[in-house]
Amino acid sequence: MIYEFNGYIPVVHESAFVHPQATVTGNVIIGKNVYVGPGAAIRGDWGEIIIEDNCNVQENCTIHMFPGTTVHLKEMAHIGHGAIIHGATVGRNVLVGMNAVIMDRVEIGDESVIGALCFVRADEQIPPRSVVVGNPHKIVKQVTDEMLSWKTEGTQIYMQLPADCHSTLKACEPLREVPANRQKQQAHYQTWNERKGE
Repeated sequence: MIYEFNGYIPVVHESAFVHPQATVTGNVIIGKNVYVGPGAAIRGDWGEIIIEDNCNVQENCTIHMFPGTTVHLKEMAHIGHGAIIHGATVGRNVLVGMNAVIMDRVEIGDESVIGALCFVRADEQIPPRSVVVGNPHKIVKQVTDEMLSWKTEGTQIYMQLPADCHSTLKACEPLREVPANRQKQQAHYQTWNERKGE
């Protein structure tokens, strides 16, 4: 659902997909091919939220800020299920893992990977291509070319998802039995541990 707030109407590019069960409020700018999943709350009531092209904000994420500040997700930022971004800047082609929390005035450098359940304290500066884990956060190593390639491939799948949702997602009544000819979905992307093991 899209809401005007205090005279600010969200701007959503026509190629983006905001799920009807997500909430986008106020001073929010959403770029091309952005996916916003159900349960996401993107609240531009007290400040600005800029979500650049090819980002994804997955299910049950929260994006918000202290008054008068800007949250900025740069191109291809990938915000995993349940993550919270509060008043931070997330660099280009960054992966923020599931249920991570990124606090106020944090700047995450381009091409970094923030682990699931990680807590990044306010005012931290994360250098580009950092692998960050833990609560509180700790930089443990650098993102390798192989890891960055894997992350980019995963984000490209999400870049296709808005178009797929526009063309195929529709409300329906459930079936009462599994059809005999129900096809299996393709395994065209692997976890990082599976990819490393090749």
